[in-house]
Amino acid sequence: MFTFVSSNLMPMKFSTWYSDNFEQKISGRYLHLEHINPLLSDYKNDFEISVIGTSEMGKDISCVKIGSGKKVILAWSQMHGNESTTTKAIFDFFKFISQNREFQKEKKTFLDNHTFYCIPILNPDGAQLYTRENANKIDLNRDAKDLSQSESRCLRALFDKIKPDLCLNLHDQRTIYSLPGGFSATVSFLAPAANEERSVTESRKIAMKLIVNMRKTLSDFIPNAIGRYDDTFNDNCVGDTFQQLGVPTILFEAGHAQEDYLREKTRAYIFYALLTALGIGDDHQVESDFDAYFSIPENEKCYKDVVIRNVKLKDRPTLVALAIQYEEKLDGNKVIFTPVLEEIGELDHLLGHKEIDAEGAEILLNSHENVFVGENVSTIINKNAKSQMIFQE
Repeated sequence: MFTFVSSNLMPMKFSTWYSDNFEQKISGRYLHLEHINPLLSDYKNDFEISVIGTSEMGKDISCVKIGSGKKVILAWSQMHGNESTTTKAIFDFFKFISQNREFQKEKKTFLDNHTFYCIPILNPDGAQLYTRENANKIDLNRDAKDLSQSESRCLRALFDKIKPDLCLNLHDQRTIYSLPGGFSATVSFLAPAANEERSVTESRKIAMKLIVNMRKTLSDFIPNAIGRYDDTFNDNCVGDTFQQLGVPTILFEAGHAQEDYLREKTRAYIFYALLTALGIGDDHQVESDFDAYFSIPENEKCYKDVVIRNVKLKDRPTLVALAIQYEEKLDGNKVIFTPVLEEIGELDHLLGHKEIDAEGAEILLNSHENVFVGENVSTIINKNAKSQMIFQE
């Protein structure tokens, strides 16, 4: 097994490049093969691109191979079809590697020392349908043991063939995740457990050290918004299985930044984290202490998309708060965010990405007085001053 050391990245010089050069041909939340295939075609002379399998509905699963070094890294994105932020960051990385103007020394070092295999979209059917699961409604990240789906078998076959020294499992997380101090968990990481005891195995130590370095990099951008994902062991999960097999594996979770529902800010943070994990940065290399991994705060679930406080309901003796969460739905070729009323009560334990003070107003929700959990929310207005819009979809 190779020992991985990650660069002491100087993020600002990379952020300057990124702001002018990120892959502008893809954006937003809805991302599937029709969006990325033209880009893959553009890279056919730069990288080795092959079809390594097909989905349950017969869609191609492509793999991009970059570099020729001894350290073998395997990454995959959109295992969950509706989690596309890391795919955007992957194509930002492809653009970085393919350009021939800046950071040529750093690029050469990476290409000479690493062989990077990347599956941009592992679940093309789910990506097309904008669903977490694949076409058979199976969560591929709970299929590592059974390997019941063609997509799962495809990933495992590649893993067995190339015998990676490091795996990067790239995901999105929901807007509900929070961190101490009321911060949103904008990016979270996990070194998955390899057993029920969650022992710190040698492969976990390597993953933990890399995560510590990525946290150092991202602290220049989002110092209080970097979290640690729950490490409860589940051998049905791919990361846990690969870690159990002795391969350092890192889970990336791209989360919510303020007013960034399209995840364009977060894709940049994932790009910087990828550069760090892949050792692209300054000449000075840093070996982190894995113990620092446990100082990263663990994700909590304290956020809702909107919290409206000090609301008067006709059947409640005291003022209450309403918690609204957006439900993502595919409408044609666009993802729409439908507000759904999830909780009613004091809700002092919750935070809202948007906080609204109704100032004691008795409300009409969708033009009626009755308020029900689970209801789609179009409008909330002041019953006694109907011109006063408190919330609008």
